[in-house]
Amino acid sequence: MKHTFKTLATAAAALLVVSTASLANEAVIRKNLGDRISQLQKIDEVKPTPLPGIFEIRVNGTEILYSDAEGNFLIQGSLIDTKNKRNLTEERVEKLTAIDFDLLPVKDAFTIVRGNGKRKVAVFEDPNCGYCKRFERDLQNVNNVTVYMFLYPILSQDSTDKSRNIWCAKDKAKAWADYMIRDQSPAAAQCDTAAITRNLEFGRKHKITGTPTLFFADGNRVPGAIPSAQVEKFLAEAK
Repeated sequence: MKHTFKTLATAAAALLVVSTASLANEAVIRKNLGDRISQLQKIDEVKPTPLPGIFEIRVNGTEILYSDAEGNFLIQGSLIDTKNKRNLTEERVEKLTAIDFDLLPVKDAFTIVRGNGKRKVAVFEDPNCGYCKRFERDLQNVNNVTVYMFLYPILSQDSTDKSRNIWCAKDKAKAWADYMIRDQSPAAAQCDTAAITRNLEFGRKHKITGTPTLFFADGNRVPGAIPSAQVEKFLAEAK
């Protein structure tokens, strides 16, 4: 028993040394980077990485950089765990940018229900995005799902005009499908488009920089026109 207590005390002491050293490193890193690179004076977080001597520097909420223990070098790029075949930077950003599905402003989206609609996914799309059109056509293969479609016109004024016409259509889901799948332009229409403005504000806040961007019920964010088989995989994992 005495040996066990001694072992635990030694382990606790070692952890305290590591923690103290990390705090000292953090202070040095914050000071040196702040003094030398004015854009980085607001550092959100500094934390050790699995790579000895390298620290994660989080700025602007979700941007990840890396530094040595004294802030003499700044590294921009992905940290890859080759042994376990994991992109640690990508995983970290995904965790930071995850959104509670229940907090999505679904009142500013229109819904497309297929089959029993039990599974859920939210999608931010620009009507003039070629990748979005390809994605929409493939998404027809996914059944038993409710799609919350957020119009997110970020490419051009024409994107804004088409989004307005779709949002103001009597049947939004049909107008969307007619354009994205059947290449039938939506009829000109006018109505209150404050929802689209809110979508853009939401996207800026949560760093939605490209379309399509998908959000699944477990909070997982997936950028890009992934194939329907991958959509099925994410839907299954989100249960």
